[in-house]
Amino acid sequence: MTVASSKEVPLLPVPGLKADTALSRWLLKGGAGGEHNTAHTYPWYSVLWLTGVDYFSTLGYQPGIALVAAGALSPVATLLLLIVTLGGALPVYSQVAQRSYIGQGSIAMLEKLLPGWWGKLFVLILLGFASTDFVITMTLSASDAAEHLVSNPFLKPYLEHSNLPVTIILLLLLAVVFLLGFSEAIGLAVTVGIPYILLNVVVIVTGFIQIFQQPELLSNWQTALLQQGQGNWTLILISAALTFPKLALGLSGFETGVSVMPLVKGAPDDNTKPKPEGRIKASKTLLLVAAVMMSILLITSSFATALLIPKEIYKDVSGHALSFLGHKLLGEVFGTVYDLSTIAILWFAGASAMAGMLNLVPRYLPRFGMAPNWVSFSRPLVLVLLCIDLIVTWIFKANVDAQGGAYATGVLVLILSASVAVSLALRKEGNRLEYYFWVVCAIFTYTFIENVRERPDGAIIASFFILGIVIIGLISRLMRATELRVEQVIFEDDLSAELWPKLCNRKVSLVPLIGNDPIFRERKAAQIRQHYLCSAPFAFMHVQLRDDRSDFQGGLRIQIRQEGENFCVEVGGAVAIANAIAYMSELIDPLSIFLGLTRKNMTEQSLNYILFGVGETGIMTYQILLRYWKWTEGDDVRPLIFLMSD
Repeated sequence: MTVASSKEVPLLPVPGLKADTALSRWLLKGGAGGEHNTAHTYPWYSVLWLTGVDYFSTLGYQPGIALVAAGALSPVATLLLLIVTLGGALPVYSQVAQRSYIGQGSIAMLEKLLPGWWGKLFVLILLGFASTDFVITMTLSASDAAEHLVSNPFLKPYLEHSNLPVTIILLLLLAVVFLLGFSEAIGLAVTVGIPYILLNVVVIVTGFIQIFQQPELLSNWQTALLQQGQGNWTLILISAALTFPKLALGLSGFETGVSVMPLVKGAPDDNTKPKPEGRIKASKTLLLVAAVMMSILLITSSFATALLIPKEIYKDVSGHALSFLGHKLLGEVFGTVYDLSTIAILWFAGASAMAGMLNLVPRYLPRFGMAPNWVSFSRPLVLVLLCIDLIVTWIFKANVDAQGGAYATGVLVLILSASVAVSLALRKEGNRLEYYFWVVCAIFTYTFIENVRERPDGAIIASFFILGIVIIGLISRLMRATELRVEQVIFEDDLSAELWPKLCNRKVSLVPLIGNDPIFRERKAAQIRQHYLCSAPFAFMHVQLRDDRSDFQGGLRIQIRQEGENFCVEVGGAVAIANAIAYMSELIDPLSIFLGLTRKNMTEQSLNYILFGVGETGIMTYQILLRYWKWTEGDDVRPLIFLMSD
């Protein structure tokens, strides 16, 4: 490691995964995947399409799902969706962009606002819902792409009723691309996104021309609307509000919008400011333009499909309503071009979701100590995600409507968590806008509860993800508890840096203490010299734990003072005492280590160590050192370890 300054200590090498076979070398090649490359930035209107492949692609199935869910009420329910989008989700994520401008999103905001074990648990629950969102994005997009393929008039004779195998093939193709090495490409997103939007505009405009040419279509819809609402506009609005949660998947894309912020080009002087105001402003513009574009497309497509598609075939065209209109109004050739464009953007939406998972999981779980080491490598994670995708697809039989509830659940939880994070942040800042955002929270809470009540499959799937993450996380944390768990070591002052060489390379005996009282140090030194032959100076070490000991790793701060021939070493910022002692011991390389034993209940001490970083420190330090020495077995000289009963 290159030393960044005179106050930073070079880190110890960290044990890695073994790549002793051709398969393991291939799986571990390339390292962690999914991280955005911030070395290259682009104008916001280019990055817009990277967000859009997730957001805009919902046009492939949203109008049809709205028809099935609301019937003639779908335009009214969609109008409510637009109000919530522009008045709720957009302001929320504008606030998120203001506070989480490096692309970590609302989950990172909540992690900062809710520290400790309860905060970690909350983040893990959100990760479960986020995983549901991303996984269902992949399976739903592939299922809808398959729906467009098998419904195409040219392919229908060959692929009819083959939705499931076609979806599986598309998911396998997606995984293969990532295994070979896929990186998010702005140019590809633009190439896929712009033609798709233009084709949708053509279909919608043609549909409105048909409506203007046939006024009876409008009157028929009004009649159906009044019949469905029993002639009462108040009842119509209430019915639309009750139907609105089923349309909530049309809110997808906002979390992606803030996650791609590192790719957005800001002002030239952004790097000289505490906050990159230029990037934040450009990102807010991106979110606004995406929300307005999608709102216009959703309301117009909902109106066109409600008036032009007969009620008796709603379910038959639910996964491809606009495609049906394209074929019907503009011919089979245009319809086929539209289908190919839709399949392309749906596939790219799945790719965006896969990249999101490859970015999201390594960002949190390894840092919490709640993931095996291989999670940091993209290829093993891609294979795991592929297996999950195939299982979910099989459970839902590649049915687009059936997956809508699960997708909406994931989307709503992410937006609800963002609303809560923004409200808490504004309260902390003393900003009265918090009251507005608490109202937004209430709206999304109702939408989430209603969605789960009517379609509990999303919550059920999310619960499996949450349970899996928590169980694997706990097992991983237990297995990794004896790692060194230190990410940085810094001297508190120049004097400590000057004294450091006097401690290192087998010049002292290390004596960890539970306190830093000089009288206690003198008593301990006399006790050791009474029972052991020890002529070397003592380095008395006292470790202070950080307030939040739920973190798996921590940075240590060292202050060293000399007392006669002995040294007093104060170590702060540790997440666990035993791991900090073991790490400092390996840095110092002492002649011997004198560790104390408490003789307390071992079960209680083990729990204290896992949860709070304390416990039977002497034995745990010994275990941690043994594990590290086994990995560095090339070193022959080890310090003598003495376990002393207090």
